[in-house]
Amino acid sequence: MPSASSRAAERPARDPSATSCRKAQGVAAQGVAVVSACASEFGEEFCGDLRRLMEWRRDVRRFRIDPVDEVVLRAALDAFDLAPSVGNSQPWRLVRVESAQARRMVRESFERCNAEALAATDPARADLYARLKLSGLREAPVQLAVFCDAATDQGHGLGSRTMPEALVHSVSGAVALFALCARAHGLGVGWVSILDPDEVTAALDVPADWTLVSYLCIGYPCEADDVPELERAGWQSRKATSLLMR
Repeated sequence: MPSASSRAAERPARDPSATSCRKAQGVAAQGVAVVSACASEFGEEFCGDLRRLMEWRRDVRRFRIDPVDEVVLRAALDAFDLAPSVGNSQPWRLVRVESAQARRMVRESFERCNAEALAATDPARADLYARLKLSGLREAPVQLAVFCDAATDQGHGLGSRTMPEALVHSVSGAVALFALCARAHGLGVGWVSILDPDEVTAALDVPADWTLVSYLCIGYPCEADDVPELERAGWQSRKATSLLMR
């Protein structure tokens, strides 16, 4: 039988910030105003860098033709392994689109859907819409289709029985983390949604019950900017998020 000292050595080190947080919560419960130690666990410099990363993460549609370093891509993809998901279900399914035929079918789907969207656009904005570059499907060296597998056994249905859409939301959250991680490694990510999901599913020959959540164009961006391209083009500016109180 292992000794008490050996068992103690096997236990992971306790996170001091967690203890500080519990202490702070306990004081707060007694009605004393405190600032949780968790708020400064990473330090002001880290928080500032994180904010700058979010500011400089842009939806990219213009890519250099340089091939993406596989080590860099793998490091960015690790974000999926760290992403939260309902019930720890990890319902994302990633398909790297490499074949010329599959890419051509995806482009054709985009072109059809984009033409339909242009035809349905308010005439006052149609000219502006037509000038927008809405995908990097021809240039992006790496393309990734991200699906949601709602039939997964992982997670045992925890948290998704009453809100099954939480599975798709989990995939979207993982994609957002991937986009941030990719930007930190010098890559740009463009999320293409002007596609027919059924056409993409057929083009990639994946299970019909998988739901397409995003089609990502990935590569080194031609430019960097902290202002969204659609805002610079005059399509839509950002608005401050409001908080409702009930």
